[in-house]
Amino acid sequence: MKYFKFYLLTIGMIILDQVVKLLVYYNMDLGNEIPVLGEWFKIHYTVNPGMAFGLELGSEFGKFALTSFRLIAMVGIGYYLFTLIKKAVPQGLSWCIAMILGGAVGNVIDSTFYGVLLKGNAPANVRTPWFHGQVIDMFYVDIWEGRVADWIPFFGGDYLSLWPIFNIADASIFVGVAIILIFQKRFFIEKSYEEEMSTESVVSSEVESENN
Repeated sequence: MKYFKFYLLTIGMIILDQVVKLLVYYNMDLGNEIPVLGEWFKIHYTVNPGMAFGLELGSEFGKFALTSFRLIAMVGIGYYLFTLIKKAVPQGLSWCIAMILGGAVGNVIDSTFYGVLLKGNAPANVRTPWFHGQVIDMFYVDIWEGRVADWIPFFGGDYLSLWPIFNIADASIFVGVAIILIFQKRFFIEKSYEEEMSTESVVSSEVESENN
C-alpha cells in the first residue's frame, strides 16, 4: 500500500493528460483556439515536435534520440520513486516525484505512439511514424506577446510569446519540480540531519558498550 498510493497519483496524471489531449484532438482543428478567460487564458490546439518550449534537435534521428531518451528517463524516474518510498523519505518528495513521473510518461506516450495512432500527427517526411509522434499542447496563458527589443541578448529582434503553450503533463512536471525547489530543505537537509543523528546515536551506544 505504501507504494501503491504514489503510483496511483502517477497513473491518475497520465489518464487526465491523455483524456484532455484526445478531447482536443477529436474536437478541435489544429491551430484553433477557444477563449476561456478572455484573451488571457485560451485552449489553443497545437503540436510540439521537439522538446519543451518548441526546441528541436534538427533531424529525424534527433527526434528518435529524444524519444529514446524520454523512455530511459521515464524508467529511471520510476525506479527513483521506488527507492525514495523504500527509504521512507518525506512523503512530500515522493508525491512530487510521482507527479513528475506522470508527466514524463504522458509525453512519452505522445512521442512513441501518437504518430501511429492519430492520423496526421507524425510529420509527413519521416520514414516511420513510430517514435515520431508530436506532443499535443493546448493551454495558453497569454501574458505578453510581441517583438523583443534588439538590445536583449539571444532573443533581441525576435517575436515571442512570454508563456509557451503547454499540457497537463508539462504542468505536472513543472509543479513537481517547483515544489521540490521550494521545500528542498525540508525534503533533503532535514533527512540528512536525521541520518547524522542516527549515526551519532549508534556510535555513542557502541562507546558505552565498550566502556561497560
